[in-house]
Amino acid sequence: MTQPRRAVVIGGGIGGLTAAVALHRRGLRVTVLERARSLAPVGAAISLAPNALRALDVIGLGDEIRTLAAWSGDGGLRSPGGRWLCRSSAEVAAERFGGPLVLLHRATLIERLAALLPADAVRTDAAAALADSGGPGRAARVTTAHGEIEADLVVGADGVRSAVRGALFPRHPGTVYSGFTTWRVVIPVPGARFASHETWGRGRIWGTHPLKDGRVYAYAAALAPAGGRAPDDEKSELLRGFGDWHDPIPAVLAAIRPEDVLRHDVHRVAEPLPAYHQGRVALLGDAAHAMPPSLGQGGNQAIEDAIVLAHHYDDLAAYTAARLPRTTAIGRRAVQAARLSLMSGRAGTVLRDTAVTALSKAGPALLLRGFDGIADWAPPQRPYAAEQTPAGNR
Repeated sequence: MTQPRRAVVIGGGIGGLTAAVALHRRGLRVTVLERARSLAPVGAAISLAPNALRALDVIGLGDEIRTLAAWSGDGGLRSPGGRWLCRSSAEVAAERFGGPLVLLHRATLIERLAALLPADAVRTDAAAALADSGGPGRAARVTTAHGEIEADLVVGADGVRSAVRGALFPRHPGTVYSGFTTWRVVIPVPGARFASHETWGRGRIWGTHPLKDGRVYAYAAALAPAGGRAPDDEKSELLRGFGDWHDPIPAVLAAIRPEDVLRHDVHRVAEPLPAYHQGRVALLGDAAHAMPPSLGQGGNQAIEDAIVLAHHYDDLAAYTAARLPRTTAIGRRAVQAARLSLMSGRAGTVLRDTAVTALSKAGPALLLRGFDGIADWAPPQRPYAAEQTPAGNR
């Protein structure tokens, strides 16, 4: 009896697990190698746009995620003093893009993806390195502490500091610092009642969003030198930067413990890779195209990558052709969005806020045009899920 083709996925994050599930659905024998001791991700949430939800439909997970997640989009953009610069509507967004924008904890998505894999498919505490990218008539090889694994396909899903990327393209400069750092928390905030919002100041932003389980997801970003850290703790740093901003920000800050705060500098792939594959190895997600979080598309694009890769797993040149132009363009738009939201000059921010307010008077749909060509993407495969459009799952 012929053995099924084997795929090894290096990295057990959202992109890696989505690829593993999609390849498993295609009949490949899949092994996921995750260097951490568990799949439990850092304590943050993820926003999934209709494009990513349609990708998850392909592996039969989209409807479940829509049920578990909170609809996002009702709220808008504010100034630090609390003035609404523009309002957004979840219903209008869903109508424009054929489905909702949702928000859930990363741990929930990781758990549901892992549940779709065979029990022995995921190995944690399993650092791996690419030994040979393989080629025609030659398997790719991955080394681990327990020996070497040969595979028909290796997926490099090992994140922004990808060692697989470095092995495939040693002359590529890698990532660069984007000029700003981020903070994220997921916490209970007793008595909190508020509309989702993102608030733009001078050189810094804050966002607050309710999750379906009653907790609050909050994030902040600020222009800062690379490698910086608070002289005391990161909660104190947030209080200094945002403590006098509008409600509910002070209440959220009051509920935070110092150990709740995650801080990360933002790095991106500024120079596009020549390809997202070499030999029998393919890159996806941050390993291929790390981008600023300003459009909320980093994880969404990793999910898209995974589904398209499973579609083209026997023709990796077609995978590159499908993904490299799209993700490069979205990455550039994310950089532009970050520059706009983190503008620091007084005159420039006044002009920015005035323009946003003026645009909003033309209706919420006008402001959604920035996601045309992104959130309306559809995967190349038919879904395994029920024959029901995402827009119908409200």
